[in-house]
Amino acid sequence: MSEQQGNLYAPPQARVDDVHAEGELEPAGRGTRLGAAIVDALIYGAVYWLMMLFVFSISFQEMAVVTIGKQVLLQIGGIVIFVILNGYLLARNGQTIAKKLMNIKIVRSDGSAAGIGRIVLLRLAPLWLMALIPVAGIVVAGLVDPLLIFRQSRKCLHDTIADTIVVKA
Repeated sequence: MSEQQGNLYAPPQARVDDVHAEGELEPAGRGTRLGAAIVDALIYGAVYWLMMLFVFSISFQEMAVVTIGKQVLLQIGGIVIFVILNGYLLARNGQTIAKKLMNIKIVRSDGSAAGIGRIVLLRLAPLWLMALIPVAGIVVAGLVDPLLIFRQSRKCLHDTIADTIVVKA
């Protein structure tokens, strides 16, 4: 007789694993999402910087002097670069380059495909617009939004706005 069986006051001992029914969506891990966001940012940042330098002939020093015209140009250039890099993958599978590498994807909360319109207009555009607001926009879009992944639902602000989740592919 084990000690557990002999002690009537001991708590029950059982192994409990997360169980996902067949066809049920398994949320992507926070670390995986963070890793994908970092890889996407590195890829996007490198391409963005090279594009601004060689295509638009805007040096790093010139990017630091922000006028409203330059800010709009940089924002539009950034959107174009993002769409060139990720548009096809987002439209086809709900994935960016890094999400594809990490084997995760964006879907609607009910598991259906998110669609490129929902991803761009509801998931990305609000943050792009918010980032135009000096200081506060960058704090919300660049810090607050990603930190919301630590909520129980694992949904960032952009996920909540677009009614999307990131799951294992």
